[in-house]
Amino acid sequence: MKITHKKLPFAAFACVLVATGVQAQTSQSGDQQTVATNIGEAAVTGAAIETRIAMSPGASAGNPIPFPDNAAAKNPVPSDDGGWHLAVSPYLWLAGTHGTVGVLGREASFKASASDLLSSFRFGLMGVVDARHGRWVMPTDLIWIRLKDDKALPIPFPNFPEKTATVKIQEFILTPKVGYRMVDLEKLKFDGLVGFRYWHMGQNLTFTPSKLGVDVSGSQNWVDPLVGARMEAMLAPKVEATIAGDVGGGGVQSQLAYQIAGALGYRIKPKLTLQAGYRYMFFDYRPGGSSISIAMSGIMVGATIKLK
Repeated sequence: MKITHKKLPFAAFACVLVATGVQAQTSQSGDQQTVATNIGEAAVTGAAIETRIAMSPGASAGNPIPFPDNAAAKNPVPSDDGGWHLAVSPYLWLAGTHGTVGVLGREASFKASASDLLSSFRFGLMGVVDARHGRWVMPTDLIWIRLKDDKALPIPFPNFPEKTATVKIQEFILTPKVGYRMVDLEKLKFDGLVGFRYWHMGQNLTFTPSKLGVDVSGSQNWVDPLVGARMEAMLAPKVEATIAGDVGGGGVQSQLAYQIAGALGYRIKPKLTLQAGYRYMFFDYRPGGSSISIAMSGIMVGATIKLK
């Protein structure tokens, strides 16, 4: 700390000399001594104030900085203004999938890599909208993808002239949640969450040429209640880590549904953070007489943009 020595004002210095001279005069009257004493005390007080200002960090002759008020130091202004905050996080989930599909007691397994699904990818929209007010958080996750594939059929059987089959699959997953920020520190935040996950899975199978009317289409829709948590930690001034997960189902519709995800983010601007991570999602849905048990997992890349 640099200490700046500041000269006392000439008036204060003169007062000190006058007070000393007056006190030396023993022949002065009582009233004169009282006046001298008061002048001396005022001069000493002024000197103490000047010294205090000069000792303040960053003080200079042209811009003195007094010591902060003790009450303000003990009661810092909260960093959270208690208002609304909004962020959006578009992302791309490069997921592979595997599982089983069954009906009437019979099941068939399947597996598709991320590259297999990407080759059949036709449209997709993925992202998170995260609203917060004070310690209340309201994240909403959306996944909407459409897949399409064409396959040539073997040599047609008699009375079955179809030559190719086209499969279209649409998946829509909406997960709104609401929660409370239980830990709200500068470098660590922890949210407890509750919500639900809405599923829509549609399939459409068509044959070309379609002369026998054997095209097939169908869809499933269900909702799973969930409980979950999310933790955010600052690992460095520009590096942050996020871990989130939830679990639900419980036989309400799915027998079991859960997911877990983790990501690292690098803040390139105050309102823009690039992220990359991994996500695993599973559900076991068994509507009367049929079953769908699917796991999806893969790398995620995206960004978070703070709008407010």
